[in-house]
Parts: sequence; C-alpha cells; structure tokens
Amino acid sequence: MQPVEVTIRDQSIKLGQFIKLANLVESGGAAKEAIAQGEVTVNGEVDTRRGKTLREGDVVCVDKLCAKVVCGEDDDYFDEATADDDFDPEVWRNL
Repeated sequence: MQPVEVTIRDQSIKLGQFIKLANLVESGGAAKEAIAQGEVTVNGEVDTRRGKTLREGDVVCVDKLCAKVVCGEDDDYFDEATADDDFDPEVWRNL
C-alpha cells in the first residue's frame, strides 16, 4: 500500500505530532499509547520515542495505515490569520 503524503510546514516534526497530523491515530493520547506499545514504525523500524524528529521522506506506519513526510515550501507559507495587517506578501516576494 502506498503511503499518503502529508505536508508539514517546517523542515522537521516530532513523531507524536506527525501521527496525529496524518490522522494515523485519533488523538494525542492515542499517539502516545501507540508509540509506547511499539505499534509505530518509522522507515520500517519500530520506534518508541514520541519526540523522534522526522524529516522529509520518512515513512511512518501505525498498523496498516502509512504516511510519508513531505516538507512544504517555506518561502510560500503565509498565514493570513496571524499576519501583520501592514504586511504585503506581494512586496515581500518582489524584494
């Protein structure tokens, strides 16, 4: 089965955060439990470290559900909800 690609906005993410983001588990508590019980693999190896740093290309599986870490483009990230009102992304792109 081909892993689903899940885009993160930074260059890395912690294992516990990623399996929740990728909907491989239902909650943070379920993520903690699945990792502790050895139900999570990273690139085919069981990993019980919730804080393990994942990088682009890593494949994480919980049971038969798998997701691949894909990094988003840092330069194109713009969060309108937290942006400064005076900030104009078009001016920034043209610098």
